[in-house]
Amino acid sequence: MVQNKRVPLRTCVSCRENKDKRELLRIVKTPEGEILVDSTGRLNGRGAYVCNNKECFEKLAKNHALDKAFKTEVPREFFENALKELFSE
Repeated sequence: MVQNKRVPLRTCVSCRENKDKRELLRIVKTPEGEILVDSTGRLNGRGAYVCNNKECFEKLAKNHALDKAFKTEVPREFFENALKELFSE
């Protein structure tokens, strides 16, 4: 009898949808207070997940969901740089 491996679910802080952890982007606030996009999923610090699409990411900046998740103000530059880096074609 083969057991199915449980797929970890995470909630997008922008649209509040539950999705497979691998479908989402992880954003981390490191112990030093830096806010980074964690492509490996292994960086140390407080993590928040967001859908891997431009609409959710833009909504994230507008509704200050990361500010709430990290209990700190996330600089506007983070969103501008991350948008260019992640969704530039």
